[in-house]
Order: sequence, then C-alpha cells, then structure tokens
Amino acid sequence: MSEMAEFAFPLRVYIEDTDAGGIVYYVNYLKFMERARTEWLRSLGFQHYLVSAEPVFFVVRRAEVDYRQPARLDDELTATAQIVRQGRASLFFRQRILRAGVVLADGHIEVACVDRDTLKPRALPSTLSALLKLETGSDS
Repeated sequence: MSEMAEFAFPLRVYIEDTDAGGIVYYVNYLKFMERARTEWLRSLGFQHYLVSAEPVFFVVRRAEVDYRQPARLDDELTATAQIVRQGRASLFFRQRILRAGVVLADGHIEVACVDRDTLKPRALPSTLSALLKLETGSDS
C-alpha cells in the first residue's frame, strides 16, 4: 500500500475539553484523534458504526501518544489522520494534534476491524478496501 495523504480536521477547544486551569485534559487528545479518523472515513464516502451496511465495528486496539505542548481553552487546533500501514483486519494511523502548525501531540493508533455480533477480528470491508486503493492509487 502506498502512503496516504494526511487528512486534516479543524477543531476548537471548548471549556468541556479542559481542566480547571483551562488546559486540555490529556484524554481529550484521543477524542480529537477519533473525530479526525471518523471525518476522514466520512470524506472517503464510508459510513461506519451503526449506519454502515457492513456488519463491523472499528475498535482501538493500541494507542500511543507523545504529549509535547498543552492546548488551552479556545485554541484553534487541527487533528490529522494518516494511514501508515494496512493489515488484513487493521489500520495503523499516525495522528497529530497541531496549533498553528506546531505539533502538540503525536499519536500512533492501531484500529482493528471486528464483527459487529461476535466482536471477533474480521477482514476490512471490501468497500473500505476499495476506497483505500482509490485514495492511494494502489493496485494491490
């Protein structure tokens, strides 16, 4: 698989995202990354979760985040998502949270595809695989 372009999703920090000091609470960076992955899928034309015709869920299997600088109340941020590797039943993302081009958090997220009923791993939906091939221009 060829490397995919980095998808960027703009967002703003609200009071609900922060602690009492106005600093973004660490777990909210993962929420921002989730939003970027969801919006990236939507931009490809793949509706997931319960609205998908495919009987699958996508679950985070592993998450590593390096927090570099804090984000604060009312900051304008960008959450990115980029697939760096694709497995038979998983996608490996590099994700970043940026403010004015400065990386605040750098993450590596592994997302597994599971059967909606059994929650056992299953191959990525063929519709998604086809969209990924189109996105990368890959024949494989």
